[in-house]
Amino acid sequence: MSISDTDQYASLKQPGTVMPTQGYQHGTAQIPRNSTAKNSPASTRCRPVARLGLGGVAIGNGFTPTVDAAAQHTLQAAIDAGIRYFDTSPWYGLGLSERRFGHALHTLKPEHYTLSTKVGRILTATHQIPDTMWTDPAPFDYRYDYSADGVRRSIEDSLQRLGVSQIDIVYIHDLSPDNEKDLGMPWEQRFEEAVKGAMPELTRMREEGIIKAWGFGVNSPEPVLKALEVADPDIFLLACQYSLLDHSRALHETLPKIAEKGASAVIGSPLLAGYLGGRERYLYDGTIPEWAPDKRARVQRVLDEYGIDLRTASLQFAEAHPAVAAIIPGARTAAQVEANVQSLGVEIPQSFWDELKSEKLIEIDAPVPMSKR
Repeated sequence: MSISDTDQYASLKQPGTVMPTQGYQHGTAQIPRNSTAKNSPASTRCRPVARLGLGGVAIGNGFTPTVDAAAQHTLQAAIDAGIRYFDTSPWYGLGLSERRFGHALHTLKPEHYTLSTKVGRILTATHQIPDTMWTDPAPFDYRYDYSADGVRRSIEDSLQRLGVSQIDIVYIHDLSPDNEKDLGMPWEQRFEEAVKGAMPELTRMREEGIIKAWGFGVNSPEPVLKALEVADPDIFLLACQYSLLDHSRALHETLPKIAEKGASAVIGSPLLAGYLGGRERYLYDGTIPEWAPDKRARVQRVLDEYGIDLRTASLQFAEAHPAVAAIIPGARTAAQVEANVQSLGVEIPQSFWDELKSEKLIEIDAPVPMSKR
């Protein structure tokens, strides 16, 4: 097989398709839980109850549309599979994702799951829906607001859309260098707005018991590192920053700084928005870096040697770091949810990770899952 050959992923190009799970599984896969969950006295900082969650981009019609019935089927499959951490945002589908998540979650008691959403955008009804990454979104426009009043309003609006009584974790969303064009100004200028508004307000809301934790949900490390210097965040959603293929900076800089402050990280897009599930799409703009196909193919050759699939190795790698509280791959279908759960039950031998390190495919000091064999 040529090192750049992607024919083995040809069957995975259509939305909703699933890479078959490979590798030895002993019994039914169990979702690992955090010992310092939100109701545990062992920690002063909230962490999700479970280490595998469900991200809400696909449920909000990211990349391709999903009808309500299919979205509810996927969410119910997640609940049935034991997933108890759910992450959404007003941005996802312009409110559509929150509405769909809430419809599924109202059947569960709030103390039995962790729910996170985001602040930074205020939605308003409109007949002129803006052009965004969402297909068939809800009929809303948006504006950025990282003020104290904006945070309060955003959380109240989210509670209304979700139809639930409690939001556990709130992330300040997309206040990041990669989003400067949409922010309409340098990200540092918006950050200063959040320093004076969103951050102290979220700290007050945490102290009041309205939320249990707050942090940043961003695609680049700069705002994470800056927030750790100027405020007291609990948890960070690191999207696009820590994956099997690309993890050096997060491993050596971002995650250690988070751990130093006693905070934790949630890994968003652990499959690089599909690329580590066999899609020819890399993260949210879809552009595949020049180096990625060769590296993925080299990893695949080691996977083939051990009879393990790429998704399984990728999810287990992202979950293994001690500063990571959860990973939240998205899913469009019930089969994708079930496959993600199955992947955490595959027993990967230590020699597999050793070979990836010897081939310089992962960092030599990267934490890896402990072998059960």
